[in-house]
Amino acid sequence: MTVEEYADHHTTAMPPHIAALDAETRAELGMASMLSGVVVGRLLEALVHAMQPRFVLEIGTFSGGSALWMAGALPPGARVVTCEVEPRHAAFARRHIAAAGLDDRVEVVEGPALDTVAALPGPFDLVFVDADKTGYPAYVEAVLPKLAPHGLIVMDNVLRGGAVLDPPPGDEGTRAIAALNERLANDPRVAVTVLTVRDGVTLIRRA
Repeated sequence: MTVEEYADHHTTAMPPHIAALDAETRAELGMASMLSGVVVGRLLEALVHAMQPRFVLEIGTFSGGSALWMAGALPPGARVVTCEVEPRHAAFARRHIAAAGLDDRVEVVEGPALDTVAALPGPFDLVFVDADKTGYPAYVEAVLPKLAPHGLIVMDNVLRGGAVLDPPPGDEGTRAIAALNERLANDPRVAVTVLTVRDGVTLIRRA
């Protein structure tokens, strides 16, 4: 058993509706590595539970699992807006969000995320970024001016399986993440914590 498997095994199991979404995602969409998994899912849920945000923004819906993790812990009247560029993924996510009875809390917006962010007034209490890796630098810059004073940006996959230590030629996603990690660590506007959870999760707040 690996350390990651141990963490999965000793984290409270997924609720049935998210377990069903995960299983159907694997069967219909594939790309299982894009699923948040139980540890990251429970981390997002815990952050929402502790912060009690009013407005959560997600960049990268995929099949809707992370949106469901966050929506389930929202306080009354709060909402998640999640951005997805792929219509098939957006439709899949909407179906599962509705089946979970959370479609009054979660809005799936199709189209380029930067366009959606530009059209939203904010402030964002919590932002979860889990989309195309080359887009991460632009996403951070787009949401930071609209981040609430005590808001938090959460970025997934910031370690890229360890490849950020020596990004291989041609892997533009990993190279973009490695450069962003370096820049954020020295950015006086923010305070950053990189967690070695699953494939790496970064927490960013205003300095």
